[in-house]
Amino acid sequence: MNVLQNNKRVTMNTTIRSVSVALAAALASPSLFAASSVPIDFHGYLRSGVGVSRDGGMEEWQKNKIGRLGNEADTYGELELGSEVYKKNDVSFYLDSMVSMVSDGSNDNETTFGDDAQFGLRQLNLQIKGLIPGDPNAVIWGGKRYYQRHDLHIIDTKYWNISGAGAGIENYTLGPGAVSVAWIRGDANDVDYRVDGDSDVNINYIDLRYAGWKPWAGAWTEVGIDYAMPNPTNKQKEYGGLYEADNGVMVTGEISQDMLGGYNKLVLQYANKGLAQNMVSQGGGWYDMWNYVNDASGYRVINTGLIPITDKLSFNHVLTWGSADDTTQFTDKSRLVSLVGRAQYQFTEYVRLIGEVGGFYQKDTYTDGSSYKQSGEKYTLALGLADGPDFMSRPELRVFASYLNDSEKGQSFEDGTANNTWNFGVQVEAWW
Repeated sequence: MNVLQNNKRVTMNTTIRSVSVALAAALASPSLFAASSVPIDFHGYLRSGVGVSRDGGMEEWQKNKIGRLGNEADTYGELELGSEVYKKNDVSFYLDSMVSMVSDGSNDNETTFGDDAQFGLRQLNLQIKGLIPGDPNAVIWGGKRYYQRHDLHIIDTKYWNISGAGAGIENYTLGPGAVSVAWIRGDANDVDYRVDGDSDVNINYIDLRYAGWKPWAGAWTEVGIDYAMPNPTNKQKEYGGLYEADNGVMVTGEISQDMLGGYNKLVLQYANKGLAQNMVSQGGGWYDMWNYVNDASGYRVINTGLIPITDKLSFNHVLTWGSADDTTQFTDKSRLVSLVGRAQYQFTEYVRLIGEVGGFYQKDTYTDGSSYKQSGEKYTLALGLADGPDFMSRPELRVFASYLNDSEKGQSFEDGTANNTWNFGVQVEAWW
């Protein structure tokens, strides 16, 4: 979440409190829903818990590279309300909204005072079906939304994520699959404070995807291209420097295969300019305006899958290899390898044992010949209570213990005094 300027914070907090009060009043008033002839869809996500480490509260470190289980110290939630406000024959108009909240979970009453908690407007959009000739299921949409995000759950990252305010046509049937095209805004904030006035840069994305082609039985594919276009003001262009960023491209191709009752997926990506750093940062498509990146390029290979080994034992893995060059004016090459595996053994319908092991190695080589290495591992064991035996069954409550180790002896823990630590705690996670 971007840090708001001080002169905007009061207005934003007042607005958020007003929205929160209105939302709370709506949720607390059954008569409001009873009196309405329009059904309301209610969805959401949450994670929260309590934990300690060897030195105070929970330590969170490199979870996108070594795994999230027993390595999350925050409270995070999303509440989504949506409704089909109009329906006639094949034509429908659907309104969707979502607010989010994140905090460190340290207090009873967490508010926006002192940034103890932060609230965000994540989705607010209109989706229209039935108005495109020849395909009643194709969608015309506009507004702010999560746009076809591709998730790697056990490392809590989206490797393909061009979300924001925009508009587009989605899932129009073309041949054996469906095509989607969107225009989405994803600005960069506070690029260079030395420029008088606004230092935020407008960035626009054109996102084109084709999904659903099945080359053989049990396989399915998706390909896409994202074209990012920084759009600085005339004043920013005159200043030059970081504001002279070129347009960038990210190309993604993936193929998935049914396997032993589960699946395996292979993802190939290429990116350049300000999008190249995503290949080694576990990012999903954000544009880097804070470094000189016009010569940058990178590649990424991801293999992930979920396999039920027996009727009680299942395994989920994520392997990432990334490479990027010239992502800053001082960086020559960056390389990343990350592997995380999570196994789950079901004792009963509701009780499970979970183990997660993850490790990574990253090396940045600089133009002066020096280099910087990072590597580490995490080992987690947890007892889970979930509402069913499936690997992704939620809600789930976990009692966990984790050991985290910085292999490069970078003293990443206990206020920079230790190379390793442990976490112990309880966490709940749910989506609905």
